[in-house]
Amino acid sequence: MTVAATPIASVPPLAARARTVGGSPVRDILAVTARPEVINFAGGLPAPELFDRDGVAAAFRHVLEETPGRALQYATTEGEPVLREHLARRMSVRGLPTDADDLLVTTGSQQGLSLLATALVDAGDTVLVEEPCYLAALQVFGLAGARIVAVPGDADGPDPEALAELVVRERPKLLYTVPTFQNPTGRTLPAERRAALASVAARHGLWIIEDDPYGELRYEGERVPWIAAHPDARDRTVLLGSFSKVMAPGLRLGWLRAPAELRRACAVAKQAADLHTPTVNQLAAARYLAVSDLDAHVARVAAVYRERRDAMLAGLPDALPQGSVWNRPEGGMFLWARLPETYDTAALLPGVVREDVAYVPGAPFYPGEPDRSTLRLCFVTQTPEEIAEGLRRLGRGLRAAADA
Repeated sequence: MTVAATPIASVPPLAARARTVGGSPVRDILAVTARPEVINFAGGLPAPELFDRDGVAAAFRHVLEETPGRALQYATTEGEPVLREHLARRMSVRGLPTDADDLLVTTGSQQGLSLLATALVDAGDTVLVEEPCYLAALQVFGLAGARIVAVPGDADGPDPEALAELVVRERPKLLYTVPTFQNPTGRTLPAERRAALASVAARHGLWIIEDDPYGELRYEGERVPWIAAHPDARDRTVLLGSFSKVMAPGLRLGWLRAPAELRRACAVAKQAADLHTPTVNQLAAARYLAVSDLDAHVARVAAVYRERRDAMLAGLPDALPQGSVWNRPEGGMFLWARLPETYDTAALLPGVVREDVAYVPGAPFYPGEPDRSTLRLCFVTQTPEEIAEGLRRLGRGLRAAADA
């Protein structure tokens, strides 16, 4: 007897948000440029040789030897109290009075963004962002189904008057900003601009998400207070922080400081995502903060990064075409350059990579019409000598690609 073959139907399609939001162009470039001979200015990776490996290892040994049952066990969603107490003290000393209960520990500050999108954004809601904008934030809000609108601005960041007009016209849920040493531009919003943004949020009813992964990496100039510390914004600003750039990104430790109702909503979203951030990592970080001087470590890292920034600034005039402009960041990890308008940095990249050097084209950082002549350079991962050689290769690659 012949048995008829079972008809095979197609599986249901992916969710619309998964079909419409692409991957990270930065990670795509990193995959292409993983060869060791490539001098990679495209990444956003801290310099691994500067990690405090001994201090972090000692902290993990301590918690695993002294409190293994606690370190290897489930924990509360909100985060280990001892870590939140350390974080609250650090924020309070820096001008933002904070209690441990004001904080939610997250699996990297990137998760904080995802939790906030879950708690605040319904499909079709409008979200305002600066332009250009951190790529992974555009991914998060895109996956939430948001309509993303860029706030016009200048070298000092989003324009408060333009923000006020957009809030009235678009009725957005939130403004997302990286005000200190922004990714991708490296710019910092001045204090008066921060106060003006806080005032707009207070007058018109708007959440502000203030993402601060780079703020401690200051090389020069005076620290600018958080937007969250401004009186107009205290009840409507979420401050995101991270150990990724000052301790180690592999720990995947971040936090968010938010008003109580929103913080509770984020905790519920986190319960659905991963229950809690790994206990052993939290306890090791708390131990590190208790017995090591993180501020001294950050100062040492910042001193090295400053030398590397200066090396890149010194080499750019010979590397980039005549008529190019770039900024001088006071800290952070990134430098932003604009070539003459006839240049398309995405189209030029394959030719540059053939010279064994890489950058990130600026276009993907724009939620709207991009400036295709822009590019981002990360200057912290290579030594000054490697930076000088990388810029020589970049100059050759740009000249060859432009002449092709």
